[in-house]
Amino acid sequence: MKLIVITLAALSLVYSAPAAAQANSTVEQELLNLSKAKWRWMSERKVDTLAALFHDEAVFVHMGGTMSRDQELAVIGSGGIHYKHAEIQEASVRVIGSTAIVLNRIRLDAVVGGNEVTNPFVVTEVYVRHNGAWKLGSLSFTRLLQ
Repeated sequence: MKLIVITLAALSLVYSAPAAAQANSTVEQELLNLSKAKWRWMSERKVDTLAALFHDEAVFVHMGGTMSRDQELAVIGSGGIHYKHAEIQEASVRVIGSTAIVLNRIRLDAVVGGNEVTNPFVVTEVYVRHNGAWKLGSLSFTRLLQ
């Protein structure tokens, strides 16, 4: 009897692992899609859509300093920074509980203070699950040396 219980327990673990992996890959794909959409919304300067995505306490780290959610939205809306195009070269997701870290290696074409620039970055996006939805809590740019 004891052997049957152990065998059944082992089988349930074997068959539940693929379901857990499937659920995890679904969440990862959801976050990759959300990140990709965020880059599009930033290039299109969709401030209202971004405002719904950005957590109220979000922070943004740029090469020249840090910004709050409201500062980031204002600079996007005014065109102070225009994220023209982000070519995503590589992306990954790591989910830790209700927090997700998305790493994107990108080539970013932007207009900053009236100057057109192209830079290679690794961008770290931290998302938190808040009221059933993913909210962007942090966006940090790390410029790559080539």
